[in-house]
Amino acid sequence: MSHFRSIPLVRLTSLLGAAAILATASANAQSSPSPSPFSSNLVASNESSSLSFLANDSLGGAAALPSASAAGGSGAAQEPSWKRKATHDFALEAGGGFNGPIGNDTSSSNGGPFITWGGNFTVGGGLHLNKYVSLLAEYQFIDDKLPGHFIGEVGTDGGNAHIWSFTLAPVVDLFPKRTNSIYVTGGGGFYRKVTNFTEPEDVEYCDYYCEIYSQNETVYHFSSNQGGVNLGFGLTHKVGGAASKMKIFAEARYLFLDTPSIHETAGTGTTGLIPVTFGLRW
Repeated sequence: MSHFRSIPLVRLTSLLGAAAILATASANAQSSPSPSPFSSNLVASNESSSLSFLANDSLGGAAALPSASAAGGSGAAQEPSWKRKATHDFALEAGGGFNGPIGNDTSSSNGGPFITWGGNFTVGGGLHLNKYVSLLAEYQFIDDKLPGHFIGEVGTDGGNAHIWSFTLAPVVDLFPKRTNSIYVTGGGGFYRKVTNFTEPEDVEYCDYYCEIYSQNETVYHFSSNQGGVNLGFGLTHKVGGAASKMKIFAEARYLFLDTPSIHETAGTGTTGLIPVTFGLRW
């Protein structure tokens, strides 16, 4: 009887030991830090399938997101089209120089001119109509001296002639793609000419103490408003290469004003000048 009772106990002990070994092996396999090659292949396969599914889902899905992002990025980097167009089409200029008379404005008393050398200042703005033609609205101020014989006729010690104008002038660039180019220009508009005769007068100036000094004061002047025309040509050089918008320019124009006669013995009164100007254009 004792022999038959001991056999079930041995089998039970063996079964319990085998179960403990299998449980330990399973626990070690689950806590192992190195993944199985089969499981990694399975995960990679699943991820690839998911990405393929998302990419081919629809045009409005995840596949459309890169295009939308790219479009938004390019839009943020670029200026609005109207601003680029206005900046590209708008033209500016500023410059100064000197003027020389051409001698067609003569006084009948001695045959001499009644205007001589001086300086000018010019600014303008407008539009580039195309790569060849620009249209500029220009303001110009001319300050010229009066010749001694003319001042002597009036009986004063000095004088000057001031001419200011508002004109429209197209500018035609003959070689717009080159670094160095030639242009022609010309136009017309409103001109006002003021001729001043001056004499020195004593003026008292007081700061910490008072002193008297002499300055020229206008004692007599006359003026006229009339139309005028100008025509000329110039040279440009692009600053920064052929693609630059900024240009240095040098130009000479013929300026004709149909001014009225100064008095009965002062000739026709027409004024002819050659303004020479240096400056910048955009």
